[in-house]
Amino acid sequence: MIADVLVWLGIAFIGLAGGIAVGSGMVAFLVVLDIIPRLCQLTRSCKQIHIYEAAVVAGSLVFTWFDLSDVHVHLFALGAGVVGLFAGCFVGMLAAALTEVINVLPILAKRVGMGPYMLSLLMAMIMGKVFGSLFEWLIYE
Repeated sequence: MIADVLVWLGIAFIGLAGGIAVGSGMVAFLVVLDIIPRLCQLTRSCKQIHIYEAAVVAGSLVFTWFDLSDVHVHLFALGAGVVGLFAGCFVGMLAAALTEVINVLPILAKRVGMGPYMLSLLMAMIMGKVFGSLFEWLIYE
C-alpha cells in the first residue's frame, strides 16, 4: 500500500517536473526569439500586446487540456481551415524568428573561436534534428 503511494508520488513528481521543464523551455523560446514583441512591431499594434500574450497562454492551456482529456472536437471544413490558418501563422512566425537566430550563429561562432568549424556546427545541428525526428517517427512511435 505504501509502495503504491510512493510510486504514484514519484510519477506525479516526474510529470510535474517534466511539465515545468517543457513549459519553461517554451516560455524561454518565445522570449529569446521575441515573437510577440516582433509581431506587435510588424503589425503596429503594440497597444494590444496583452491580447497577443493572452492568446498564446489561452491557446497553450486549451490545447493542453484537449490533449490530456478525452474531448474530441469534430471540425467541419471551415473550422479546420481556421485552425490551420492560425497554426500556419504561428509556424511561419516561429520559422521567421528561427531564421533571425540562425543569422546570429556566425557571429557567435566567430566570437568563441569556432569560425573555421561553422559548417561542422551547422551540420551537427541539422543531423541531430534529422536523426532525432527519424528516431521519434520510426522507432519510438
